[in-house]
Amino acid sequence: MENKTARLYFIDAMRAWAILMMLQGHFVDGLLDTAFRDPNSMVYTVWKYFRGITAPVFFTVSGFIFTFLLIQNPLKGLENPRVVKGVKRGLQLLFIGYLLRFNLFGIFKGELYDSFYLVDVLHCIGLSILGIIAVYLLTLKRKGFKFPAALLAITLMLFLLEPIYKFWDFGFLPDALANYFSKVNGSVFTINPWLGYASFGAFLAVLFARYREHRLLYQAAVPMAAGSGIVLLLLSSPFFLTLSQWSGIRLFADIYFNNYLFIRLGDVLLIFAIFMVFRKFMEHQIVLRLGQNTLSIYVIHFILLYGSFTGIGFYYFFEHSLSPYFAIPGAVAFMVLCSYLAFQYAKQEETIKATLVKIPRLLQDTAEPVALNMQRLAKSAIARLLRIFGLVKIK
Repeated sequence: MENKTARLYFIDAMRAWAILMMLQGHFVDGLLDTAFRDPNSMVYTVWKYFRGITAPVFFTVSGFIFTFLLIQNPLKGLENPRVVKGVKRGLQLLFIGYLLRFNLFGIFKGELYDSFYLVDVLHCIGLSILGIIAVYLLTLKRKGFKFPAALLAITLMLFLLEPIYKFWDFGFLPDALANYFSKVNGSVFTINPWLGYASFGAFLAVLFARYREHRLLYQAAVPMAAGSGIVLLLLSSPFFLTLSQWSGIRLFADIYFNNYLFIRLGDVLLIFAIFMVFRKFMEHQIVLRLGQNTLSIYVIHFILLYGSFTGIGFYYFFEHSLSPYFAIPGAVAFMVLCSYLAFQYAKQEETIKATLVKIPRLLQDTAEPVALNMQRLAKSAIARLLRIFGLVKIK
């Protein structure tokens, strides 16, 4: 066994790769002129395909990392500190997800725009973490295989039933809740089916944690991941077509005609295999720092690109207007800028948090004397008015 098996550096490297892919993907997709989006172009087709891998990898890795740390702790159930940390993390991601959609101009008008209620990556990952915790606690007192079996069952259920629930608008729910399940109002991601990738990552984490001491861990994991990925990529669609023809069940035919979930799961497994093969070359400090600062990178990119709080970002000025000669180097510069700012934030994180904690107290200390002065002025003004109208005696 490798000494560093306990710390799976290839997972941090995968997360770093996924966040960089997200940065360039969002930048190019948001700013590239529509005239250059040629489906017949090999370069554009390859770029678009790999861009589609980013979110499945990110969700899977997020579920993997959280679950691996959760079950590594010898304490069980609510005594496990990772449970409380996970709940806090999940709620934090939900809070940040909504915070990034705040528009100050709307707040000044006393209203929240509809875009505030839309659901994005952070909301779904936050709920996915809470969901994994719930499954962990519910299966705690059962045999050891129940937890991973439940996680895998969630993935299969969400992926297999996608042709059915994708047409539901969940109109019986308030829009703020319906947006977690339906894209009708404009949500970019929904908990179904994306929880399926996070639960699959959690399932893989259980396997890795269970066999992490085995000296042939990677010798077995690499071919199994690569083989499973190739099977899903090449054979899952024919499999569902055959099932449909044999059983006459329309659901399998619908999956065959739009089999993106299982194909993307195959992509994820191949990415896992590739990163495991080259794991010895993925311990560079910058790569690890990128993987460990994905949240701050995401927040910074959202503010710069989409203009959180003000609506003024790169997207505001350059939406679908750049040629590839500007979009490609611009995407590279954007990745560097967001990473640099995230690293600088990490250096000053404690100072920044300490300052933020002090702000309410500073506001209170400032407000109290102002309020007292205003109170004295108000009393003086009222007394003068009363004297003017002869309602009190002049002393």
